[in-house]
Amino acid sequence: MNYENPLIVQGDRSLLLDVHAPLAEECRNALIPFAELERSPEHLHTYKLSPLSLWNAASVGFSAQDAIDVLNKFARYDVPQSVVMWIKEIEGRFGKLRLVLGPEKKVPLKVSQEVEENQESDESKFILEKYLYLLCASGVIYKEVFANQSLKKIIIPTEYEGTDEVTEEEKQYCFLLQLTDRGTIKQLLLNAGWPVKDDVPLADGEPLDVSLREVTLGGKELKIRQYQKESAKALVGDKGKGTGFGTIVLPCGAGKTIVGMTIMDLLKTSTLIITTNISAVHQWIDELLDKTNLTRDQIAEYSGENKEIKQVTVATYQVLTWRPEKDGPYPHFSIFHERSWGLIIYDEVHMLPAPVFRVVADLQAVRRVGLTATLVREDGCEGYVFSLVGPKRYDVPWKELEQSGWIATAECIEVRVDLPVEKEIEYAVATAREKHRIASENSNKIDLVKKIIDKYDQDKILVIGQYINQLEEISKMLDCPIITGKTPNTERDKIYDDFRNGKIRVLVVSKVANFAIDLPDASLAIQVSGTFGSRQEEAQRLGRILRPKERTSRFFTLITRNTVEEEFGSNRQKFLAEQGYSYKIVRSSEEI
Repeated sequence: MNYENPLIVQGDRSLLLDVHAPLAEECRNALIPFAELERSPEHLHTYKLSPLSLWNAASVGFSAQDAIDVLNKFARYDVPQSVVMWIKEIEGRFGKLRLVLGPEKKVPLKVSQEVEENQESDESKFILEKYLYLLCASGVIYKEVFANQSLKKIIIPTEYEGTDEVTEEEKQYCFLLQLTDRGTIKQLLLNAGWPVKDDVPLADGEPLDVSLREVTLGGKELKIRQYQKESAKALVGDKGKGTGFGTIVLPCGAGKTIVGMTIMDLLKTSTLIITTNISAVHQWIDELLDKTNLTRDQIAEYSGENKEIKQVTVATYQVLTWRPEKDGPYPHFSIFHERSWGLIIYDEVHMLPAPVFRVVADLQAVRRVGLTATLVREDGCEGYVFSLVGPKRYDVPWKELEQSGWIATAECIEVRVDLPVEKEIEYAVATAREKHRIASENSNKIDLVKKIIDKYDQDKILVIGQYINQLEEISKMLDCPIITGKTPNTERDKIYDDFRNGKIRVLVVSKVANFAIDLPDASLAIQVSGTFGSRQEEAQRLGRILRPKERTSRFFTLITRNTVEEEFGSNRQKFLAEQGYSYKIVRSSEEI
C-alpha cells in the first residue's frame, strides 16, 4: 500500500487515476497501451480494461505481465487478484489461434454453360487455388471453434502439411479455409472472443518508385517528425509475418497524411488511398505532388467526377459505396482488384462504411493502414477495424503533442444560451428528435455568434453546424461564404483556398468539413449545433483548429440551457475530456 501512488485498481476492472498524485502523468502514459480512458473529470480519471484493449496491446508485443507490472507499480492499494487472473486469461487468448499459409490445391475451373456444352469434359481443367490453415493451440479451443455454427460454414478439419514452424498441438488441431475467407474468419472469431494472430505473409504489390522530397515543391524543407517516423515504422515493421497492417491514431493536425506518405516511401509500391470526400481527395493529391517525387501522370482521382485508376489512386468512400439499386451490387468495388495494390490507406478509418468492411474482409493479403484521430465509433464497431484493417499500432496523447508544440494549445468553452420564451411551449410538447432540433436551432445563438466574431477580430473563424437553414441564416447575417453538401466541388475548393490564403476570415461550414480538411490557419471554431451526442464529431471539429500556431485556439460550443442539448453536448465532450481537455462553461450574458 502506497498512498502516494496515483492509481486505484478496482475489482470490476475499472482504474481510477488521481490526477493530483505525483506520478499521475507517468501513470497515464503507462496505461495508454492497454487501457481505455472512459471519463476524465477534474480529479479522478476512469480507465477500463477490456478484451479489445488487451488484444490491441498483445498484437504489438505488450504482454499480460507488462500490464500487471504497470498496475503493481502505480497502484495505491493491492491489485485485486481477480483482475490479475482476468488479464492473464484474456490476453492469453491472443495467439492461441493463428493463421498461416496453407497448400495450393487443384480445383476444377468453373466455365460457363455455353462452354460446357461444347466440351466433352471440363473436369480436366483445373486451377491452383491457395488455402490457409487455422491452427488451434489445444483440443479444447479446436472443439469450441468447430462447434460455432457460423465458422463451420467456412472451415474444414484437416491435417497440417505446411512448412511454417508450428507446435505439435497446432499440427493436430488444424482447419483449412479459403484464402478469400481470411478477413471473415478473423471477424467471426473476434465476435466469439478469440482474436486471431495473422501470420500469413502479405503479397507484394506492383512496385513503384516513390520517395519523399527533401525540399517540397513549395520550397520548404520537409522534416518528418519523430512520432511520424515511429508510427510509420510501427506499421511496416520488418515487412515480415504479422506486420504491414494496422491502425495509427494521431490527433487532428498531427500530420497523418505525412505518415501515410512515409509508409509509401518505406514500401515503394502502388497505393490506393480512400478518404471521406472530394475535397480531401484533392488535398491528398496536392500533398503527394508537393512532398513526393510522384508526377501528376502517376496519380489518379476516382470519384463521382473522375474515374481513373493509376499507380496511385485516391478515391472516396462515397463512390465506392454507391449502387444504382438499393439491393444491387456495388459497381465500383472492382477498383480494389483493378491493380496489384501493394498498400491501401484508409483515411479517417473510423468512418469506414459497413459495405466497405465487407470488401476489406477480402483484402487481407494487401498491406493496409487505417489513419484516424479517434477510434471511437458510435455504433460500437471498433472491433471490426481491429479484425479487418488491423490492430492499433501507434497512439500518442493529444496533450503530449500539444506540450511539444506539434499541435496548437486549445481552450474549450461551452456557452449556455436561453431558449426564446415563444419556443418554450413548442419545446415542451415536442418529440425527442424535435426537441433536439428546436434546441439546436435556437435563434438566440445567431446574435451570440456575431458577438464572438466581433470580439475575436484577429482570428480566422469557422462556424460549424448541423442544420442548413440555421447555417444559411448565419452566413447571410455575417455576409460570408457557406459550404454545405450541395456546394459544387470546384466552388468548395475555391472557398477553402480563399480561406487558407486569407481572403476570407470567417467561413460557415456544415458537417462536410468535419473530416480530412486542412485549414491550417483556423484558430477559432464556433459549433452552433451537432449530430446528437457524437464524440467522434466533437473531436474532429476541434481538430479543424489544432494546426500548430503561436496563438491559443478556441473552440466555442453553443448549448441551449435546460434542454436535451445539454445532455448531448456533455456526451460529445466526453472524448475531448478523455484527452485532457476541460470545458469552461459560461452564460451567454457573461464575458466570453
